[in-house]
Amino acid sequence: MLYFIGLGLGDCKDITVKGLEIVRQCSRVYLEAYTSILTVGKEALEEYYGRELLLADRDMVEQQTDEILKGADVSDVAFLVVGDPFGATTHSDLVLRALNAGIQYRVIHNASIMNAVGCCGLQLYNFGETVSIVFWMDTWRPESFYDKIKKNRDMGLHTLCLLDIKVKEQSMENLMRGRKIYEPTRYMTVAQAAEQLLEILQNRRDRGEELAMTEDTVCVGLARVGAEDQTIRSGTLQELASSDLGGPLHSMIISGHLHPLEVDMLKLFSGPEGLKTLKMTNSSTYVS
Repeated sequence: MLYFIGLGLGDCKDITVKGLEIVRQCSRVYLEAYTSILTVGKEALEEYYGRELLLADRDMVEQQTDEILKGADVSDVAFLVVGDPFGATTHSDLVLRALNAGIQYRVIHNASIMNAVGCCGLQLYNFGETVSIVFWMDTWRPESFYDKIKKNRDMGLHTLCLLDIKVKEQSMENLMRGRKIYEPTRYMTVAQAAEQLLEILQNRRDRGEELAMTEDTVCVGLARVGAEDQTIRSGTLQELASSDLGGPLHSMIISGHLHPLEVDMLKLFSGPEGLKTLKMTNSSTYVS
């Protein structure tokens, strides 16, 4: 059996009891190591689980699947994923490859950023499509995520923005020359994401487009959700561009229509000026 096991969002103790029991019985245990991170390292996980963990980077998961699947038809192999195995990042390709090889699979679910964002007080059923905000480069500055935010805003829905992670990435030159030299690991912050959105707003304004949001739109920054030092900050997009929420991982929410109860919750995480841009459209809806 190939087990997909969610590790949750905090530290080594967030694994479920069922997941831990399975990890301890498996012949091999892989740790997916490129889509997210916990607040503790591989060594802390190994000590708590009582098992050696094999790091599975992007190359292994995408190009060396046979190595992961080897022997899983006659023994148990575990594939550990931070959050939930089918939360923010799905591993459907690995499932299909396993089934094509005659290997059964089972999923042990856990908390994901997709549902844990409810900690800020915004109601999960008021969220639209989730978007990813990527690091801009000198020659590549995509704005497609803004268009998805606009669609959500037009429907009054909140947008969860997952912020970019660069792990074991190669520069274009090293990639073209076939050199296995990797860039330093980087994690996008809420401030960096807000700065990129502010620049997109100015670009769209210069082109005379109707804006989906403004510098005064209420947003929420979240850092290390599920950890003991979890941080939440609500305020305008402009305010979040100068915020410091500490270490990774960060996420950001662009608000849509807000229920009064949601506003009351956001006040818990706001500075004195943060929600003053909100306007009441009727007795049950605020917008910014």
